[in-house]
Amino acid sequence: MADPQVTLPSVAIDPALALLEFSSIAAGVLAGDAMVKKAPLDLIRAGTVQPGRFLVLVGGPVAEVEEALKVGLAAAPDVLTDHIFLPGVHPDVVRALAGGRSVRSDDALGIFETATVPAAIYAADKGVKGAQVNLMEVRLADGLGGKGIVLFTGVVADVEAALDIADTALEAAQKVRRVVISQLHADIAQVIQSSTRFGTQLGWRW
Repeated sequence: MADPQVTLPSVAIDPALALLEFSSIAAGVLAGDAMVKKAPLDLIRAGTVQPGRFLVLVGGPVAEVEEALKVGLAAAPDVLTDHIFLPGVHPDVVRALAGGRSVRSDDALGIFETATVPAAIYAADKGVKGAQVNLMEVRLADGLGGKGIVLFTGVVADVEAALDIADTALEAAQKVRRVVISQLHADIAQVIQSSTRFGTQLGWRW
């Protein structure tokens, strides 16, 4: 399945963002329709991701996003796999959601792997707000079997702090694994800095 088409101007999602993930595509479309009918929103994006899930992303003023979120949560609770609500979402998360990567040479790399897309975005937002780290990348769902990966870089103590914050913020079922690599080998660093997708290293086009 294709990635959702997401173009995120920073002004559109300030000050709030909500994302819902459904295991049923039909239910996700239903929920998205109900959400946009409920409140005026600055940002509306929706689409399918692997493995057969449907994402609904909305942004705008806090009150309007909250109202839309309530409707979305009530539309199909039996197939809602995860959701987040982020008032004041960090601009680095906005960049990452739009497909941007921030590559820097730092002392350490922190990787936080999540079971769902909303959990990855939540971990990224909490980590970059709570610690002096660079948010290198957020990869979501497609090519990951529905999981998410968040990459933080910085000095070891700060990267560990970001992972601790993210870990505390998430529930056990949302987390897969976290690691800190204090001195990443140059060859692996080059791979990570170019792309985490294996196909990219082989010259495949996505």
